[in-house]
Amino acid sequence: MNLRIIAGQFGGRIIKAPDGRITHPMSDRVRGSLFNIINERLPGADVLDVFAGTGSLGLEALSRGANSASFVERDKIASRILQENIESLGVVDNAKSVKIGLSTWLDINQDKKFDIIFADPPYNDMQFSSVARLADVLKDEGLLVLSYPEKTQLPDFANLEKIDDRNYGTANLGFYIKEAS
Repeated sequence: MNLRIIAGQFGGRIIKAPDGRITHPMSDRVRGSLFNIINERLPGADVLDVFAGTGSLGLEALSRGANSASFVERDKIASRILQENIESLGVVDNAKSVKIGLSTWLDINQDKKFDIIFADPPYNDMQFSSVARLADVLKDEGLLVLSYPEKTQLPDFANLEKIDDRNYGTANLGFYIKEAS
């Protein structure tokens, strides 16, 4: 299975995705809508893509002007393909991927801060406790974008204000801003 970068420097370039049910890559339609919504925030941004899968969100952000992208993905096959995607686009200086679970990554990276965080957890295991902890690595006024399945009851996340919610059939996107401390 292959995906494409939609726009920007790498627009039209193909990236790999694992076959089967290892990941659930966001559709071009949803990804395109997402990036149209956040486009003004991208130039110079440091982004974090958690539950990264193929890395399509962080790589799309780099293509559209983000300064750096960090990727967290615990699956061995998805991590290998993600690293291949980083190398094939030639962004190894601006992208770093690690094969680790999000909770463990958060335990050892509390000092890092990001302008934008993409969280696209497995729909059968939303890991809300780890998602809530993403506020700790989000800059004040930073943006968290959470992908979740329709009919999911989201908890309130401390220090995060929900500013928008979009429905795309079976997928939803929640947009949260970190309140200034």
